[in-house]
Amino acid sequence: MSGMLYDESSFWQFFFITCVLGGWAAWMTGKACAQTWRPYGILVFYMVLLSFGVRFIHHALFAGTMEVIHFYVTDFVILLIIGSLGYRYTRTAQMTTQYHWLYEKTSPLSWKARS
Repeated sequence: MSGMLYDESSFWQFFFITCVLGGWAAWMTGKACAQTWRPYGILVFYMVLLSFGVRFIHHALFAGTMEVIHFYVTDFVILLIIGSLGYRYTRTAQMTTQYHWLYEKTSPLSWKARS
């Protein structure tokens, strides 16, 4: 799998930098976008910037490649998924707390209109 999704010699380097460190930053970015009522498109833009930052950390710490777009896309997709989960989780809490007479929580990531 090394070389297809990540260019590090160890899966744990990829997991720690992209999934743990980058994922934490993506979750917090999604949460911040939801708390300030920003649209989802802003989150996507921030995830593009964050994926460049994560790819730079791979390059600076572990001599990863910076010129291959494939690894940027891999980082971006993973960060976008985690950031979207943080965004949706926070937005669900907002909608069901602030508009409790209109909406009720159906899952941690969704709500529905009260009937």
